[in-house]
Amino acid sequence: MDLNQRTYLLVTGASRGIGQEVAQQLSRQINAAASIVVLLGRSESQLLATKENILSDRPELAVHTYSLELATAQAADFARILDETLAGQNLKELERAIVIHNAGTLGDSSKHARDLGDTALLEQYYHINLFSTLALNREFMRVFAEVPKLIVNLSTLAALKPFPSMAYYCTVKASREMYFRVLAVEEPADKTLVLNYAPGVIDTQMTLQLQHESHDANVTATYKKQRDTQTMLKAEQTAQKLIDVLRAQKFQSGDHVDYWDNE
Repeated sequence: MDLNQRTYLLVTGASRGIGQEVAQQLSRQINAAASIVVLLGRSESQLLATKENILSDRPELAVHTYSLELATAQAADFARILDETLAGQNLKELERAIVIHNAGTLGDSSKHARDLGDTALLEQYYHINLFSTLALNREFMRVFAEVPKLIVNLSTLAALKPFPSMAYYCTVKASREMYFRVLAVEEPADKTLVLNYAPGVIDTQMTLQLQHESHDANVTATYKKQRDTQTMLKAEQTAQKLIDVLRAQKFQSGDHVDYWDNE
């Protein structure tokens, strides 16, 4: 895949961690003179830091930041962001539109699966991690109906395999992945290419939270050992692997590709 094209790039969860690094690294690959980068996240100050990092490398890029609370975000919010960032833009001049669905939360890892049942908490969690993703993706598909699209869902092994203390996370990630797999079989790959990318275990706030809050001693010990021995991946490593996977483009639309795969 040739990434050096006139591109509309939107990254969610771009204020820190994997999302920040993917936004920064992908911004170095696209055509700087004719592309648009949109960063979504909760922290405006951290989004501005990501923007500053991008512009230090590619000052020609148009970079927009939007602080958004996904717990309450609706399709209309995403439609407004797309409309504002495309104002005056001729869509026919874009060669590709990319959305990186990265934003997400772990959920309460102190709970056993048997304890889940508070529907208010579940609705909030699923709104942040699933409903808002679907709402954004619908608007993205609508706006860029005539533009070749690349849709990347940041997945995880937990979307495929159950892990103790991760009932929230496993169920929502499995739901998200299946949605994007259905999208892939419904849409022609030459117009909408879908990738479910599992970035591996990364040294981030999420894995630190799991290490400290998990009710499962084995999970806690495993994450502590990886962190103490510095064998966890860094966000920079997995962002570079994602770019390598995209460049090689050996995957079929909808595939699940893990950091440790050979693609």
